[in-house]
Amino acid sequence: MSYKGKFKPKNPLKYKGDPTTIIYRSRWELKLMNYLDNNPEIISWSSEELTIPYVSPLDNRIHRYYPDFVVKKKIDGTDKTETMVIEVKPYKETMEPKKQDKMSKSYLYEVKTWGINSSKWKSAKEFCEDRKWKFVILTEHELGIKF
Repeated sequence: MSYKGKFKPKNPLKYKGDPTTIIYRSRWELKLMNYLDNNPEIISWSSEELTIPYVSPLDNRIHRYYPDFVVKKKIDGTDKTETMVIEVKPYKETMEPKKQDKMSKSYLYEVKTWGINSSKWKSAKEFCEDRKWKFVILTEHELGIKF
C-alpha cells in the first residue's frame, strides 16, 4: 500500500522552505518527518529542496537529483552542528540486483533502478564530502529513527 500526502509541521520555523508544500511519499518518509519536526536536536530540515546534478548511466547526460531530506542537527551535547543529506529507500533498492539467467521485465527494471540510484548516490556523496556533510541512506531497518 502506497502512502502519499501533505505534511503539516508542528514547528514550521524549523523547516527550510515552504512548510505548506511538504509532501511525503511513504510511511517511512512520514515517520522521519515527524521525528525531524519534533526532535529538539534538529535545528533545521527540508524535504526535496536540494538539487544535486548527476550523470545518468542510461543516456550519459546530466540530470537533477532531489534527495529526500537535508538536516542540520546538534552534535551530542556540544555547540557544534552537522549537516546530513538523507535518502529514504526500501532496503532491496540499496543492493545491486543479483545476476539472473533470465532477463525478465522485473529484473531489467531492478538493474535500471540500481544504475540510476548508484549514480545519484555517488554524486550525492561527492557533493557532501565537498561541504563536509554526511550522506545517509535510511531503509526500513534504520527507521527506528536514530542517526
